[in-house]
Amino acid sequence: MDRRQFVRNTAVGIAGLTILPSGLLFAKNSDKIKLGYIGVGLRGRGHIGEGLLRSDVEIVAICDTQESSLKYCREQFVKAKKKLPAEYTGGLDAYKKLLARKDIDGVIIATPWQFHKEQSIDAMRAGKYVGCEVIAGITEEDHWEILKVYEETNVPYMTLENVCYRRDVMAALNMCRQNIFGELIHLEGGYQHDLRGVLFNDGKNFSGKGAEFGPQTVGEAQWRTQWNVDRDGDIYPTHGAGPIMNYIDINRGNSFTNLVSFSSKSKGLNSYIDKVSPGNKNAKINFKNGDVTTTMINCANGETVMLSHDTHLPRPYSLGFRVQGTEGLWMDVANAVYIEGKSKSYDEWDKASEWFAKYDHPLWKKYEKFADGAGHGGMDWFVFNAFVEAVKQKKQTPIDIYDSLTMSVITPLSEKSIAEGNAPQKFPDFTKGKWKERKNTFALDDSGF
Repeated sequence: MDRRQFVRNTAVGIAGLTILPSGLLFAKNSDKIKLGYIGVGLRGRGHIGEGLLRSDVEIVAICDTQESSLKYCREQFVKAKKKLPAEYTGGLDAYKKLLARKDIDGVIIATPWQFHKEQSIDAMRAGKYVGCEVIAGITEEDHWEILKVYEETNVPYMTLENVCYRRDVMAALNMCRQNIFGELIHLEGGYQHDLRGVLFNDGKNFSGKGAEFGPQTVGEAQWRTQWNVDRDGDIYPTHGAGPIMNYIDINRGNSFTNLVSFSSKSKGLNSYIDKVSPGNKNAKINFKNGDVTTTMINCANGETVMLSHDTHLPRPYSLGFRVQGTEGLWMDVANAVYIEGKSKSYDEWDKASEWFAKYDHPLWKKYEKFADGAGHGGMDWFVFNAFVEAVKQKKQTPIDIYDSLTMSVITPLSEKSIAEGNAPQKFPDFTKGKWKERKNTFALDDSGF
């Protein structure tokens, strides 16, 4: 049985299974939500794929400014034998016509980052649940404006931070909650991923050997590369910050208090262009963003956090997670765990996989067949499912507005710190003090994850 049939059959088969008094894990076939998609490029189509597999989701509208993206999206619907959605295109404000529809319950926003603030605000004001990709806003003021609209509308907003649901990340969360690492002291994470082949291409394919960027190219090279030309800071903090926030209860009994960032010199992108396209004029561009950005954060409960943005140099992929406490630690780059008195040797690492098999998160053990084949090792199913369940049950999303803004605002704060000579920056408290009383419920049950 393939994944598509498994998801459909199992969703129907357990439709009446009550998980919590708050609702059902899966709705009956008649209980569907209707989604609209703003941005159906590569990332948006990944979410389209997840929606097309579900019997409780109907995708009724899509919006994009590029015919090529809409074409690929149509092909997805045809292949899935699903009704084609209404299309909105023709300009940057075409999404507003999508939001004006009365039959849409929630929207997935997967457009270039600079559009997220306006599109999210308009969606909340239109009464649509917001599931938004990285990042929320450009400036710190943008984040406060998004919060203001949320407080006016009470429409949930969720950053679709899929790494919060990565299997090893959730196993480590399970270990944290069972006190295996002891009291947590120091944590690390980041975005450590060679993106040179994504940031540059030849306008025809993702060969990984291109040297061009801008409107004439395809994919993220059209817009994301420019961020590295114009800005110097951690422009993708959420992969590291999201999981760490869950480990140490940020916004739920703990908070980030201040931040300081450092930026290395920028040589990696110039070197790359010169190698793949000798003499190319882009090799002489002054890329403002340093090759490695390091951010240190203090917490109200005394922990320290280090985040890294490292995407311009040759390296294998790793998010660099480190969870360290009074009883031991996990380091993902080494695939290693050491727990004092429990590891095989007092001076050697255990394989992390051995510990994670023992402490595999209950949600992964229960729903791994649903996630099998989904993007990014299955975690795309979990994050999409979490959003869908929140919309269906008309409840708060598990990654809420406060979490979303907290992990996103690291970008402008890091940029400001670097611009001011590595000056410490006070971390904004979007909860306005409510973090002291709020409880961490992320992935504690399967009523919506």
